[in-house]
Amino acid sequence: MLVQIGTLIAATSLVQLANGFFNTFLSLRLTVEDFGPTGTGVVLSAYFVGFTAGAVGSGRLIQRIGHIRAYAAFAGMVVAATAAMPLAVSLPLWIICRAAVGLGCVGLFITTESWLNAKAEANQRGRVFSVYMVGTFTALAAGQLVIGQLPIQSPAPFSVIVVLFALPLVMVTTTHAEAPGMLPDVTLRYGDLTRQAPVAVAGCVIGGMITSAFYGLVPAWMLREGIAQNTIAVFMLVAVLGGLALQMPVGRLSDRNDRRLVLAGLAAGFAVSAVLLAVLPRHAAAVLPVAALLGGFMSTLYPVCVAHALDRMPADRVVAVSGRLVLVSGFGSALGPMIGSGVMARLDIDGLLYFMASIALLLAAVARLRIASRPPPAVRAERPFDIIDPTAAPISQEPEATDPDGSPRAAPA
Repeated sequence: MLVQIGTLIAATSLVQLANGFFNTFLSLRLTVEDFGPTGTGVVLSAYFVGFTAGAVGSGRLIQRIGHIRAYAAFAGMVVAATAAMPLAVSLPLWIICRAAVGLGCVGLFITTESWLNAKAEANQRGRVFSVYMVGTFTALAAGQLVIGQLPIQSPAPFSVIVVLFALPLVMVTTTHAEAPGMLPDVTLRYGDLTRQAPVAVAGCVIGGMITSAFYGLVPAWMLREGIAQNTIAVFMLVAVLGGLALQMPVGRLSDRNDRRLVLAGLAAGFAVSAVLLAVLPRHAAAVLPVAALLGGFMSTLYPVCVAHALDRMPADRVVAVSGRLVLVSGFGSALGPMIGSGVMARLDIDGLLYFMASIALLLAAVARLRIASRPPPAVRAERPFDIIDPTAAPISQEPEATDPDGSPRAAPA
């Protein structure tokens, strides 16, 4: 069992290594190809459209054909779509391919996480998912380092990405593994979630917009300004590492306080960081510490929103709530590059930074107004914070099952 779990975590880390490199590289390549603000925004948004669509339908495919075959199908889709992109520099082709990559990636993540949920013992799941998410963030960070090593205009980056996406397919399909069964879905209407946790819903939309606009558009602007690829890679690396560094401190803080208040603080902190990036001298000594803070605030918005929503919903709705929030975040992520590219075309990078700061402050205001209208309960009976990323963790951990006497029940083998 440990071999299966280790293989799944290692394979997902490779997928995220490819993803971290691909997302930043594509932003730079679109700038070189001069697709224009609208074309660039649509191509960048296509990934999140596919990701959101896959979050809706991939579970049914997994149930029908099993985990191993589903993993192979999703990985094959990602490899084929990536390999097709350098064959022709065509806006329609790249939109379709990026949507296919998003759909395939979310399928890989859902397959992996449902597999981990079923295979990990109940008393090991917290540690397993902590290792899983640390591996995810580390791989995303490492992916940024590859940016400075390959020429953007050559086919080589696509070839490297194809290899990184293909290796997990080999690893998973050649590992002796007994595929688990899928748990039945629990339905949840969007209206119920919005009524119970409106701050979480608003936070996922705005957080998705901010994150996708930042990762999709900031590297493109840096390249247009003549900034070296190695410098761009370091800047993006620092932002990702800032996200990893703040996960646990913010998690402990949100477990001990009203999560809406923590969310308001994170949103305000992001807004201040974005404004500082706009006004500070553009030297590494001034910009990199702010980039780390900005990345930290940005990467913790989503997990705090998920934890807050889970606080407000019954325990049997954990997976349903997490799935709904991924769709909501995907909607915001699809909007981010399209709106942000239009803003940046008119107002340059400062306009984009002020736009992101403005919607972050809007989220802070929504959270504060909700606190005023609905104070936190006197007794806290809440689900602990988990390290999660909306582009990597579509499913939250299952609630721990118990026997009638209240003792933990072993996970299915």
